Amino acid sequence: MRTLPSDSRKILAGFSAYLLLELGSADNSRQAYLRDATRLLEFLEGEGRGLDSVDVETLHSFMVAMVDLGLAPRSLRRLVSGIRALFRYLVAEGFVETNPALLLEPPQIGLNLPSVLSVEEIDAMIAAIDPQSPQALRDRALIETLYGCGLRVSEAINLEMGRLNLAEGYLSVVGKGSKERLVPMGEVTIDAISQWLDERSRGKIRPGEENYVFLAPRTGRRITRMRVFDIVRRLAADAGIAAEVSPHTLRHSFASHLLEGGANLRAIQQMLGHESIATTQIYIHLDRSRLRTEILLHHPRNRK
Repeated sequence: MRTLPSDSRKILAGFSAYLLLELGSADNSRQAYLRDATRLLEFLEGEGRGLDSVDVETLHSFMVAMVDLGLAPRSLRRLVSGIRALFRYLVAEGFVETNPALLLEPPQIGLNLPSVLSVEEIDAMIAAIDPQSPQALRDRALIETLYGCGLRVSEAINLEMGRLNLAEGYLSVVGKGSKERLVPMGEVTIDAISQWLDERSRGKIRPGEENYVFLAPRTGRRITRMRVFDIVRRLAADAGIAAEVSPHTLRHSFASHLLEGGANLRAIQQMLGHESIATTQIYIHLDRSRLRTEILLHHPRNRK
């Protein structure tokens, strides 16, 4: 058996040639399969494993990681096809002796996978906000923050003024396990929050609530978890979205759209605050510039 190349780029280059010359894949399909292969290589690197040690359980763990990060069901089915094609190439070239992807089944539509909205559906929700309502700017900023930064609802309602850095385009949140993380903000999110903060400064603020970003205009109190659920569900209904939508749907959509746009898997893991990418705990620190580059390049809110 041949030794696997240490440089993953060599594997991807050979796989790309195989798809083009051996399978005659169209450019769109070839690029999609290359993204899928890249995600698998990133996952294996995080676990300290090589392709020659992969078994079907490893591939199942990888699929679980993709579900956890919000990849849409249709994309998951294509992901299985991409992994199968990759291992056919590796076997043909003698890099691996067996093909574990033969036992990998695509997920069936209808399984309890995270629901994901399209960019158009999220735009429709924002368009459904009544511009004359006193909470219009707050609701727009809230939706853009949930979707543009992938926050959990608890992280959004507890977001503090001192954790915003609009000048540099970052916010910091305290997630599960009291772990703090930095999340980049795109220009659309920054603009929405800035407009809301201008409005907020002129409104009622209850003593003790001064440091919270998202307040109820009438009471000046911090917005509640149930209120966020009500806002998201009402806007989804007004936008004509039949599926049940929750704040977590926007978080799944954030991850799914970044993944489908080709963002780095570990950068998304960091931005979502996931300690574990599957069953093994992996916590990979990336610098601010790398995180900001990932979200500005791959989030649909920032692509021209």
